[in-house]
Amino acid sequence: MTSNRFAFFNGEFVPIEQAQVSVMTAALNYGLGVFEGIRAYWNADDGQLYVFHLREHMERLRRSCNIMFMNLPYSVDELCDLTVELLRREAFREDAYIRPLVFKSDHTIAVRLNNMTDAFVLYAVPFGQYIPGTAVRACVSSWRRIEDNIMPSRAKVSGGYVNSALAKTEALLNGYDEAIVLGGDGQVSEASAANLYIVRNGALITPPITSDILEGITRRVVAHLAQAELGVPVIERPIDRTELYVAEEAFFCGTGAEVKPIIEIDRRPVGSGAVGEITARLVELYSAVVRGCLPAYRAWCTPVYIDEGA
Repeated sequence: MTSNRFAFFNGEFVPIEQAQVSVMTAALNYGLGVFEGIRAYWNADDGQLYVFHLREHMERLRRSCNIMFMNLPYSVDELCDLTVELLRREAFREDAYIRPLVFKSDHTIAVRLNNMTDAFVLYAVPFGQYIPGTAVRACVSSWRRIEDNIMPSRAKVSGGYVNSALAKTEALLNGYDEAIVLGGDGQVSEASAANLYIVRNGALITPPITSDILEGITRRVVAHLAQAELGVPVIERPIDRTELYVAEEAFFCGTGAEVKPIIEIDRRPVGSGAVGEITARLVELYSAVVRGCLPAYRAWCTPVYIDEGA
């Protein structure tokens, strides 16, 4: 694995060690930032690095900024161009993770969003699996998901990930791989940092966007692939906790998590306790799509290198 060498910071590309902020920065002290996580996939056969759903991620970043009173002085097109240029400079020949971050950069003791200075940084790192292994064991966390009128779930707000960190840490310390978080109403919300699907009666079921979840891009991709490629119906509706225990299959999905099968929840096997057929097909299909292997979905992938084989 190589390391990252550059960042786009203060309006220019600089060596990564120069992309520094003060300990007095408001974003560090109060979690006043919004961000995206974007993946790029190396296709050795094409000699190409493909960024998956780049535009959609940058559009969501701008929506997060709008919610959080942040000014991002770049258009979506400009953000996409900056990302491609950064990756060309890095010259990765492996999978990578891209992090754009907008944050309040003032050095002040003030808990507010208005009348503050906004800054933007963009960097990328080599990246493999976010959740190790081919399948995972999960638990229902004792920590509830933050409600939208407390912390906006559909915005990727830096401070909100304290909630995710608490749930994930509890799961890991108790011997699990990942946490499933319930909302304030006791219904299933999502994982610590991924969306959730279960399979019942041959259909995919996922909580609606009003269940205090992130409006996941991968969640939407999975729904499309399930219906268009596998002929599997997709239903958005509330999910009870005990439905997790009687599901035929279950999996997490997200940019970081990708499509990750769940084989056990709260020490109960999911289905047979092995990866289910629908989930296995989605894992394979998703992997092919993000690497630009399926022509029908090549438009979802932004090539980085100008000449194939570069």
